[in-house]
Amino acid sequence: MFTGIIQAIGTVANLEQRGGDVRLCINAGKLDLEGANPGDSIAVNGVCLTAVELAGDGFAADVSHETLSLTTLGGLRAATPVNLEKALTLSTPLGGHLVSGHVDGLGRVLERRDDARSVRLRIEAPEELARYIAPKGSICVDGTSLTVNEVAGRVFGLNIVPHTLQETIIDGYRAGTAVNLEVDLIARYLERLLLGEKAGCANAAGISRAFLAEHGFLK
Repeated sequence: MFTGIIQAIGTVANLEQRGGDVRLCINAGKLDLEGANPGDSIAVNGVCLTAVELAGDGFAADVSHETLSLTTLGGLRAATPVNLEKALTLSTPLGGHLVSGHVDGLGRVLERRDDARSVRLRIEAPEELARYIAPKGSICVDGTSLTVNEVAGRVFGLNIVPHTLQETIIDGYRAGTAVNLEVDLIARYLERLLLGEKAGCANAAGISRAFLAEHGFLK
C-alpha cells in the first residue's frame, strides 16, 4: 500500500529487454533507500513494483508484459523522469489516501492552463472508470494523490498547487500526455457491497441507475 504522496522524482537509467519482459533500472534521486531490501515494494508512476536489486542510488525491478501493456511504463525511455514512493509502514503519515499501486486504466490530459501560481488540468478517464470519480473525491494520477475539482462525464478537473508541480512529474504534463489512473479503492468496495448477493453472480453488471432504482436508492 501507498499514500500517493510522492517522495522523489527519479529517472530511468536503463531498460533491459528480457524475453518480452523488461528489467527497469531507476536512478532514485533523493529517495531514501537506506534500510530498503530486495523484495520491497516501490511505486513507479503509481505502479507497484518489486525491487530485485538495490545498488548505490538506484534500484532495478522486473516489469511483466501485462504491466507494460496496461500502464504507461511500456512507453518509458532512458532519462524519463518518474514519480517514486516507497510502500507505507504503520508509522507512515497518511497524507494522501490509500493507494494500492494497481493501475485501473490510462487517462489522457486534454488541457493544461495556468491559474495564478497553480495549474489546472482536464483529464479524460476510460468510460468504465467514470463512475468511480466524484467531485472532491480522491484519485491517483501517476502515483500522486489528488483531489478531483469537477467532473463532466468521464472528464475530470484538477488544480495542481506549486509544491506538487515542483515535487512530481506533473509539471511536464501537456495536452495528449498519457497517465496512469487508480480510482479510490473505497469506491470500488462500496460498489461491491451495494451489489449484495448479486456480487457473486458471474454476469453482475455493476451499479446502474436501473439497479439503484430497483433497490430504492432513486425515486
